Amino acid sequence: MSRTHYCLLITILLITGSAEAQQPKKVPRIGYITNASLQSVAVRYEAFRQGLHELGYGDGKNIIIEYRSAEGKPDRFPMILEELARLKVEVIVTGGGTVTRAAKESGVTMPIVMANDSDPVGNGFVASLARPSGNITGLANYRPEISGKQLELLKEIIPRLTRVAVLGTSTQPGNEQSLKETELAAGTLGVKIQYLEVLDSKNLVAVFQAAIKGKAEAMLLMSGAVFTSQRKQIVDLAVKNRLPTIYPQSDYMDDGGLMFYGPNITELFRRAATYVDKILKGARPADLPVEQPKKFEFVINLKAAKEIGLTIPQSVLYRADKVIK
Repeated sequence: MSRTHYCLLITILLITGSAEAQQPKKVPRIGYITNASLQSVAVRYEAFRQGLHELGYGDGKNIIIEYRSAEGKPDRFPMILEELARLKVEVIVTGGGTVTRAAKESGVTMPIVMANDSDPVGNGFVASLARPSGNITGLANYRPEISGKQLELLKEIIPRLTRVAVLGTSTQPGNEQSLKETELAAGTLGVKIQYLEVLDSKNLVAVFQAAIKGKAEAMLLMSGAVFTSQRKQIVDLAVKNRLPTIYPQSDYMDDGGLMFYGPNITELFRRAATYVDKILKGARPADLPVEQPKKFEFVINLKAAKEIGLTIPQSVLYRADKVIK
């Protein structure tokens, strides 16, 4: 090779290498969808962002997160999903079963990570926890024993308890099974259940009035976006009506709730980041087993107990993971 040809080859290689170096690296874009307002679930999506941060991701730097909320109006999901598809998101993270169902029924093919689902198999989202088989995987927040344990704890703090109002939303995935488990436990504990359907936050006051009219001595609250967005109002109504209430998520304790038993939902959202990371690195949702909650928390708020004139037995306090004084 002549010196001229050699120099020309070096020049071409340098130009090509420089062009490749200047090619902007593609930043992955993911969609985060919730049914409740973003403000009401800020702790959850911050936990998700923290999980990503721990894995080396920075929102707006080497990953872009598109946050979307249906504001409690599920009919908005198709429009949100269409928008995220146009944005070419690589992964969709769903903040609850209602969102996951909408995403599944829309026929989207991109990977879906459930950050928090009550019954992925029962809801038809995955074939099994060990082998999801489709484009959906993530985390479950439910074990059958939770509802029964919640009722049992109410019975322990109120030994003479005979009537409990259960607030639920039939359209919320997993609540049907939760109610069945609650009714089974009620039969064993000698407690009568008064189920009260809540489809709209506007009738919460009327629901509490119905509970009082039904002579409820305590209340058990199930999961639901209609409840999540109205946590403060629900806690205030429970105090006003002097109804000892056990809540489905620890978030309610921040608003002055009396008692919580269940998985740490915030931790589930942080763990959802690990699924996003694996998928972005090439893993298929079908090969990623659904993770179940491993640790359950029991939190009691003594300030809330004092407000309604309730004394919590020491035997119960000793078992609490956290006591708010």
